[in-house]
Amino acid sequence: MTTEAVPDSTLRASIAARFERLPLSRWHVTVRLVVGAVTFFEAFDQLLIAYALPELRGEWHLSTSATTLLLTVGSIGMLVGALLSGRVADRIGRVRVIALCVALSSVANLALALAPSPEAFMGLRFVQGLAIGGEVPVAATFIAEITRSHKRGRFVLLYELVFPAGLTVGALMAAWLVPVLGWRWMYGLAALPGVLAYVVHRMVPESPRWLADRGRTEEAAVVMTRIETAVERATRAPLPPVAPPTPAAEATGKEGSAVGLRGLFTGRYRRRTLVVGALWFTGYFVNYGITSWLPTIYQNRYDLSLSDALLYSTVTSCAGLLGCLLAALTVDRAGRRRVITACLGGSAALLLVLACLGAATAVQVLVWTSLAAVFFFGSNICLYLYTPELFPTRMRALGSSVGGALNRLGVILGPIVVGAVYAGGSIGTVFLTLAAVSLAGAVVAGTCAEETAGRRLEDVSP
Repeated sequence: MTTEAVPDSTLRASIAARFERLPLSRWHVTVRLVVGAVTFFEAFDQLLIAYALPELRGEWHLSTSATTLLLTVGSIGMLVGALLSGRVADRIGRVRVIALCVALSSVANLALALAPSPEAFMGLRFVQGLAIGGEVPVAATFIAEITRSHKRGRFVLLYELVFPAGLTVGALMAAWLVPVLGWRWMYGLAALPGVLAYVVHRMVPESPRWLADRGRTEEAAVVMTRIETAVERATRAPLPPVAPPTPAAEATGKEGSAVGLRGLFTGRYRRRTLVVGALWFTGYFVNYGITSWLPTIYQNRYDLSLSDALLYSTVTSCAGLLGCLLAALTVDRAGRRRVITACLGGSAALLLVLACLGAATAVQVLVWTSLAAVFFFGSNICLYLYTPELFPTRMRALGSSVGGALNRLGVILGPIVVGAVYAGGSIGTVFLTLAAVSLAGAVVAGTCAEETAGRRLEDVSP
């Protein structure tokens, strides 16, 4: 059902006020765990290619250009998936899109495990990318919409930790299993979480904010009441009274009525779209420019064994997880803009040091890229919190997905640029280039980003 009734502004304000009074409870944690499990396995899926790549190069005798294409085709799928999912989620609902994406990802993984050739593998990687790129920004949108403003940053980012955790677990499992069982087994195991599609459908309610915005007033009221009952049961105490709704700032002219891509470039949202797009691009250009190539660089340039190359790369992923945790614990107090600026700036400084040192040894690369990962992982995870805060419900998923698309553009171009520079034989220049991109992101964040910490979604984005 996708009724196009006129949204009730009074109901929307009431639902926002009712969310504001909800204390953190077992209901919130349960929903966060279910949606988080989906995101965890999408992250797991995303990283597998980096750890399968050394074996794939040998099995299929891939050139450097073919290897780069194998890396980037999934990211192209993620870019397309991100753009499509936002528009679809704003039309048919957040939860339905999340369930569809995890089901598609599972089927794609099973097919990847059976891929007979590089061409088939590339096509399936594109399909897998559609699912991963579609799920992640919509899930972030949903979690933001069920959270009150007080300590929203910590709540959302502790959920978002499941993504780097999925990357880390994927790295650990791949480093252990790929040398023993081969890459096909890893993709076969990654198909198992498809059962989560059913779990999401059964256990996770649709966002009342989205329902109200679509004019589905009765459903929105029923779902909101159900959530309040679940929270009251979990806390075993009556809920605080609902504060008088503070209507969102009056939207005027085109800004208040525009939707879709046009709406993202109307009024105050134009600058926000450009800023978060730049931050997504620079952060993930650096992230995947490094992490996608590390196993191959360790093996080919420093003559490490496959198991050692994968182990070194895993250390960097684990360091990134620490950075995400630090960001989650500080983002409400320090604010989104300061954390993102400091993280991108710190990443730039550390990569510049590595470039100046010449990346002479594998241990040198391990130490400095791991330190940098603490910062660029911390910055990137903040964007999953920050982006949904900047857009109104009517186009929140689309705004998040456009950010996700710029993310994927960075994911695509980062490995391509690193591959081109690395093919030229200049490893120091690789890290100098990445440092410059990270610095550009820090400048954008520090000068143009708007602070949203502690503010209601409806007040930030009417």
